[in-house]
Order: sequence, then C-alpha cells, then structure tokens
Amino acid sequence: MATREERSIVVFGGTGFLGRRVVWHLRKAGFPVRIASRHSDRSHRQFGFADPQLCSVEANIHDQRSIAKAVAGAYGVVNAVSLYVEHGRETFHSVHVEAAQRLADHASRARVERLVHVSGIGSDAGSPSLYIRKRGEGELAVRAAFADAILIRPAVMFGPDDSFLTSILQLLRRLPIYPMFGRGLTKLQPAFVEDVAEAIATVFDRTTLNATTFELGGPHIYTYEELLKVIAHEARLKPVLIPIPFAAWRMLARFAEMLPSSPLTRNQVELMQVDNVSSLEMPGFEDLGISPRSVEEILREILQGQ
Repeated sequence: MATREERSIVVFGGTGFLGRRVVWHLRKAGFPVRIASRHSDRSHRQFGFADPQLCSVEANIHDQRSIAKAVAGAYGVVNAVSLYVEHGRETFHSVHVEAAQRLADHASRARVERLVHVSGIGSDAGSPSLYIRKRGEGELAVRAAFADAILIRPAVMFGPDDSFLTSILQLLRRLPIYPMFGRGLTKLQPAFVEDVAEAIATVFDRTTLNATTFELGGPHIYTYEELLKVIAHEARLKPVLIPIPFAAWRMLARFAEMLPSSPLTRNQVELMQVDNVSSLEMPGFEDLGISPRSVEEILREILQGQ
C-alpha cells in the first residue's frame, strides 16, 4: 500500500472558504495536494507554494479536458466547489449537479481510490427549495458515477472570514433594531469551518468509510433568535430583535435581486425557513474523533483579535 506521502489528493474549490482549509489540513496530515482552480494566481497569493508537496493546477469544473488532466494519477479527490447565488451560466444545476457528476465520472475513470463530495445538511432531491433540491440531485448524480463516494454534509459554517457569523456581528453593531427572519424559530447548528476541514482530511486516513454520508453539525443547536442573542452577548451589544414575516423578506429579496450584486435573494430567504440540524442517525464529527468547537468559543477569539 502506498504511503501517505505518495497519495496525492486534488482539491477542487481549493481557494474557497472551506477548500483552502481542507488544503492546509491535508498537508498537515502529510498528503501531497494539488489545488485545482480556475484562478491559479489566487492559489499563489494564498499559499505561496514554498512547500514542494503543494502545487496548483488550472482546472474548470465545466471543462472535461481540464478535469481529466487535474485528477490523473491522484489517490483522492475533494469536490469543495459551491455556489450560493446564481449568475449567468453558473446555476445551482450546472454547479451542484452537472459539474459534480462530471468530476465524479472523471475520478472514476482515472481510478481514483477515494472521492469526497461536499454537500450540505438537509440536501433533498424532493425539496421545494431549488438550492436544497439541486444539492440532493447532486449527491445522487455523484453516487451514480462513483458508487463509493463519501458525502460530507456540513451545517452552516462559520469562521473569522465567513459571510455568516461576521456578517451578523457587523449588522448587530450597526443596527440597534435588528430585523429577524420570521419569528426567529428556525433551528441552526453552526459548524466551525476548521473542524469541517479537519473532518475531510481525516476521512482520507480511514480505510472503511466507502459510501458513507457524514452530517457535521456544531456542539449546540440554537434557534435563530437564540443565536443572535449569543452573538450580541459576546460582543456586549443589546439590540432590539424585531420579527419580520417571511413574506415581507421574499418581497424585499425580489427587488434586491434586480441589483447588480444582490445583498439578499429569495433562495436565501427560503433557506432561513428550513432547520439546519444534523440527524442523530447519521455519523458525524464524533465518529471521526473530532470535538467540534462552539460559536461562543470562536467568536471570543475573533473579538479578541479585533
């Protein structure tokens, strides 16, 4: 069996919020890593490449030839490519279904031993939500092309440079009266992005995980209102939280989508109506020997660094 140092892993989306952390955790574990990205200059800015076991390959998930070249000779592949707002030809279907299947198919043809596909908690091909439905269809497409693929379903992720926790913190600081999505009852189980990246790296060290699906949620479940209060408490803020009906949010999002760079979409409003909590019946962090860190712990570190 090849040693860890001989088992190279290709990370698609390796310059993204999760992907770049996956790269670092894989290297920390001793795996050679190829960062597959459309923007090789971004890879060089982020990683520098003083490490001889870390390299960048130019690849586009919509292009068959570049995918084939990127995965050739690899032991493992990680698909950490994601899309949260559709624009032009970049749609939930083209990225989460077609591109995911294309990558899984090429990984299978190249006889890659392990494919890890990053999806999301709640992914369901039968969901009325377009985003959730396409995530679910993507999982089915990946497994059809690569039967032993490992699916990673993280809850909403947070970290120092995220668009979730830090965005809420900035808004709480600016708005003495904070508009909540609905009555603030949606349940969330935020996962620290570094913990998710460590889990993905750990998967490559286990030999008996083929076709396993992991749901990765943080240590605490909050209602949206409770989470806002936790963030406000840690930041020593006392905002007034006002419930706003989802119907009003959808109308606002419809108009916001007309802007060149929409701050809010109807898809995002839909997602805030659905609980984002891991299933007790699915393996998670504990099965990989990881104790996930809490929002409070990481938020304190973020606030101390400001």
